[in-house]
Amino acid sequence: MGTRLKVLAIAEAANPEWVSVPLVGWSLASALREVADVHIVTQVRNREAFLRAGLCEGRDFTAIDSEALSRPAWKLAERLRMGEGKGWTMVQAINALSYPLFERLVWKRFGDGIRAGDWDIVHRITPLSPTISSSLAGRCAGAGVPFVLGPLNGGVPWPKGFEAERRAEKEWLSYVRGAYKLLPGRGATLSHASAIIVGSQHTASEIPQTHQHKRIYIPENGIDPARFHRRAAPSGVLRAAFVGRMVPYKGPDMLIEAAMPLLQSGTLQLDMIGDGPMTEALKTQAADVPGITFHGWKAHEEVQDILARCHLLSFPSIREFGGGVVLEAMALGVVPMIVDYAGPGELVQPEWGIKIPCATRPEIVQGFAKALSDLADDPSALPAMAQAARARVDSHFLWARKAEQIAQIYDWLREGAPQPAPCFF
Repeated sequence: MGTRLKVLAIAEAANPEWVSVPLVGWSLASALREVADVHIVTQVRNREAFLRAGLCEGRDFTAIDSEALSRPAWKLAERLRMGEGKGWTMVQAINALSYPLFERLVWKRFGDGIRAGDWDIVHRITPLSPTISSSLAGRCAGAGVPFVLGPLNGGVPWPKGFEAERRAEKEWLSYVRGAYKLLPGRGATLSHASAIIVGSQHTASEIPQTHQHKRIYIPENGIDPARFHRRAAPSGVLRAAFVGRMVPYKGPDMLIEAAMPLLQSGTLQLDMIGDGPMTEALKTQAADVPGITFHGWKAHEEVQDILARCHLLSFPSIREFGGGVVLEAMALGVVPMIVDYAGPGELVQPEWGIKIPCATRPEIVQGFAKALSDLADDPSALPAMAQAARARVDSHFLWARKAEQIAQIYDWLREGAPQPAPCFF
């Protein structure tokens, strides 16, 4: 619409050198710089990574030092989560207590400029968790500046029949997670937000009906094509890969059990990429079984090299919020085989992937076993599915494409939102 919008992008967690939420925050905030004049506000822990990425402090970004509270809160969360990589709900609860200081400091630094009209849009990209309220939403509303919230995602319920996995992940607090809806700041945040971007259908369902008119669904994960080097389609024996932490809810043991007959007959090769507390037990489970390789933890580039030699990403995780690894496989032309639940279930359709119903543990194992066996017998459908997977990523999930989608939301707000909110999926 002519002049570029001036956007203050709040991304407390944003780091090009990390993974998960910080990488999402960095990737989206950086992509938005191509469609608007964006100044990124992040936490001081990310400062050096921003500088190494070539951004100029003061011009391109501002680092907010909230370490006085965030550092001890992080240490407390690490202690309460009862194990590395566990107790994610507890970590988010502690973060919800420490994060408000960050926004207060943001307002102290940028409040005068927001009130003066220096910014057309204020967009809080991270935290992704819908449980963390925003004081900036009300302050921006009072200043007459549209406030965009999201993408929000998280809190997918644990599927029935996997209580052992839930306990193994130390997810005790997840039993009462819904209490966050009663917190006073949540209603005010949703009321004052001009647009609410949700990253999953579950999160969309948690937005009250009174705010549905400004809710826009955009899955939070995306792909940077510069990080993915596509290779020729693999040939030979069917080859599948698992990528992720070796923990109960991601189901690596279910995959090995499902693949065992094919491994023993030599009609399947399986690459297990990742590490975690289950690794030794998995190696024992697969002892003396041919065709399975445990690669351990690998750098991102090495993961690509292994994954690109495979026909399938076989990923029986029963609780993924986003499913970034599924998109990464699709970008490489590797067909995803997933449990039809939460994030992966929303990313995969039959044209470019294989969805196993989310049921009991034995049924999931049986479903993966049959699907793998069918493909080992007749892999002829895989090339077309691989091509469709790459096309889907190119059309909907490149970071540049997601930035264009969000730019349409900004334009919708600039026009006064007279029409229904944009729809992309």
